[in-house]
Amino acid sequence: MITRKQRAIIRAIQGGIPLCEQPFHEIARRIGISTDELIKQIEMWKRDGTIRRFGAVLDHRRAGFETNAMVVWNVPDEQVESFGCTAAQFAAVSHCYERPRFEGFNYNMYTMIHGSCRRECEETVKTISQITGISDYRVLYTTAEFKKASPVYFGDDDLTYQGEDC
Repeated sequence: MITRKQRAIIRAIQGGIPLCEQPFHEIARRIGISTDELIKQIEMWKRDGTIRRFGAVLDHRRAGFETNAMVVWNVPDEQVESFGCTAAQFAAVSHCYERPRFEGFNYNMYTMIHGSCRRECEETVKTISQITGISDYRVLYTTAEFKKASPVYFGDDDLTYQGEDC
């Protein structure tokens, strides 16, 4: 069972962390709890797997990245770790992860590459290929973006914590 305090914390962080010098202090102030209470609850959720991570959502087009490519790579299993570490170091790579292979689709590593144009993306792909020695890949360019929003679990009426939980 989720408490009112937990609901207020979720409501306060679900839309993003404020851009300020002490974001957790600001969140706690808005909710009406101490910063220590807030951080302890977030740490508990991280330990039990409720929260996996905090991450930034970048509006890549507003940041100047007009072209996006999902690149799928066929990487030998024994090279997955080193390939991932190498590819993830590129500034143009925002995501790098392993997925299972499927019949008829033998790609197991995925990278999301951003650039101001296709040529920039292709240069990054070529460099990753040269450094890693992986030449079996496919470049899939983004043609449409359907959703870029965080989930909303609780509405505005749940923002403040007002004392003891039931």
